[in-house]
Amino acid sequence: MINVSQEEKWMLYALKEAKKAFEIDEVPIGAIIVNQDKIIGRGFNQVEGLNDATAHAEIIAITSAENTSEDWRLNGCSIYVTKEPCIMCFGAIINARIEKIYYGMNDPDKGFRTIQDKANLITPHLNYTKGNILELESKKIIQKFFKKKR
Repeated sequence: MINVSQEEKWMLYALKEAKKAFEIDEVPIGAIIVNQDKIIGRGFNQVEGLNDATAHAEIIAITSAENTSEDWRLNGCSIYVTKEPCIMCFGAIINARIEKIYYGMNDPDKGFRTIQDKANLITPHLNYTKGNILELESKKIIQKFFKKKR
């Protein structure tokens, strides 16, 4: 049996969400929110289907987690996303008070680190970020999607 880390275990669930997006012809990005070793929110991109520029996986997962916990404050939670969150989603993560971000593949053009590093943003609730978790798997599903589109 293959030994996977706790981070990889949760990222596999985010990848399952990304596959749901892929199956409905959306950019395959998935996200989950974990609190106390339990998934409390899930989401995948639904921008095209909902005609909503804000229907990113992270936003949908945050809404799901807030409904589950019956509180908009997601203190103590971690988010796992297959691709580095964009600036909009990063703002939502900060506002929801999520404490940790884990992501699969980097997004050097639109990812939150492009502005965070330049602005030295102070994020009082966010205390940890880590990328490149199952990066290859995250890249493969995105590449497969865009190859299919061509």
